[in-house]
Amino acid sequence: MDARTSDAARPVLEAPDIARVLTRIAHEIVERAKGADDVVLLGIPTRGVFLARRLAARLEEITGRPGRIPVGSLDITMYRDDLRLRPARALARTEIPDDGIDGRLVVLVDDVLFSGRTIRAALDALGDIGRPRAVQLAVLVDRGHRELPIRADYVGKNLPTSLRETVKVQLTEEDGRDSVLLGLRETTPADGK
Repeated sequence: MDARTSDAARPVLEAPDIARVLTRIAHEIVERAKGADDVVLLGIPTRGVFLARRLAARLEEITGRPGRIPVGSLDITMYRDDLRLRPARALARTEIPDDGIDGRLVVLVDDVLFSGRTIRAALDALGDIGRPRAVQLAVLVDRGHRELPIRADYVGKNLPTSLRETVKVQLTEEDGRDSVLLGLRETTPADGK
């Protein structure tokens, strides 16, 4: 997700679309995991945490197990490979469910999959916490342009983009509304473009 989007950003997903794709992803998780008995959802801050909580609620509805789908968050800040290149970021919280992750199916949840570097950092962070039986990835949007051999197991929307475009996910919990916006990166004279 890019912070600099132009005013001409157009919505590609609205609230009903996001609700629908989260329900579909939840059904796909249940089908692949043959239930959700050993599933743990870990959201990558910030918006991935909100999406993980929403997925957990849908999984609980589908499986009839209210309050029984473990959900947490996984801060990757100190595992990023761009710490030297960007200003310092505030640390988010890592919250691992009480039952832990050892021997469980961990589904990492994020809003946008782009280069794959965030997910690489998440895998490194996860390795320091425990040893899951398997790790899968669920994303709301896959925009392509991978720099690492990483792919999502569950995708809400494949959205092929150019590098000049930006994808901005807005969620009610953080932004006051649900939408995915596609826009053009703003250029400045300093960009030399």
